[in-house]
Amino acid sequence: MLASSPVAPRARAACTFRATPLPTLQFHAVSPATPTRFPITIATRESRLALWQAEHVKALLEARGHPVTLLGMTTQGDQILDRTLSKVGGKGLFVKELETALEQGRADIAVHSLKDVPMELPEGFALACVMEREDPRDAWVSSSHASLHDLPQGAVVGTSSLRRTVLLRALRPDLRIEPLRGNLDTRLRKLDEGQYAGIVLAAAGLKRLGLGARIRQVFETDTMLPAAGQGALGIEIRADRAELAEALAPLAHARTWLAVSAERAVSRAMGGSCSMPLAAHATLSDTGTLTIQAAWGDPEQPAPLVHASAQALVADNTQAAALGEQVAARLRQGGAR
Repeated sequence: MLASSPVAPRARAACTFRATPLPTLQFHAVSPATPTRFPITIATRESRLALWQAEHVKALLEARGHPVTLLGMTTQGDQILDRTLSKVGGKGLFVKELETALEQGRADIAVHSLKDVPMELPEGFALACVMEREDPRDAWVSSSHASLHDLPQGAVVGTSSLRRTVLLRALRPDLRIEPLRGNLDTRLRKLDEGQYAGIVLAAAGLKRLGLGARIRQVFETDTMLPAAGQGALGIEIRADRAELAEALAPLAHARTWLAVSAERAVSRAMGGSCSMPLAAHATLSDTGTLTIQAAWGDPEQPAPLVHASAQALVADNTQAAALGEQVAARLRQGGAR
């Protein structure tokens, strides 16, 4: 499943991606009779949500006999809070320092929110595991308004996501959509200080931190499509660490991996931009039929959203990615760029 190329020093911009084949989804069970146990260091951002995610993976690995430690780090994405991600390099800024720790051998694995992971990893790195997804939907959080539709004209809504911006404008073109940066606790504090009438966050993060009570409304996917990979955790390793891939295999969730493979293929086929106003969400039926929907909007003008969808029986990541590429082609045919 993983290439065995050496890790090369990286000289790339934050949003430069390399077209590499998507790995076929395979799982290799570790024999319980002869388990291989070795220490594992997890590189993680130091936000409360990132630490929850790392602790979650730590507990699962420790249950399998691995001694695990955390290496907390601050990324560029955590440091730059006065500008939107689309203006400073995109969500790849949340993973660069963690990849450097893997490259230098200071950490063995990095745990990411998958929606923050660029569509193409640098040479010598691999996405070794995609874990079972939490709620992939977006959530409306407000101290005074039960839903988006309850807001008065001109009310201020906070988000740093171009995807959410174009989707919100499609739902309520009369609102003011303003940037909102910072970790989850910072965003909630800004809301509570009255800077916004409401904010839109990922439901998964709120639920993982026990903040589900802050959710006033969950946007169904037919109203607001999630970002590719939203709600799923991905574990990144150096591609030459086959023993880590084997240790992580039991943590992988096949159904989630198939779905996010299709979603990420839509973004990859649309150019792999780290600041694209693009939504993509896939679901897998019990019979193996993968259905994927996508939407694109123009952030510069109030043009209608471009929608596309497709479905097919899929058996592996390659087939799922091919379906995502079909949807991207249909978006382009509809005017997305």
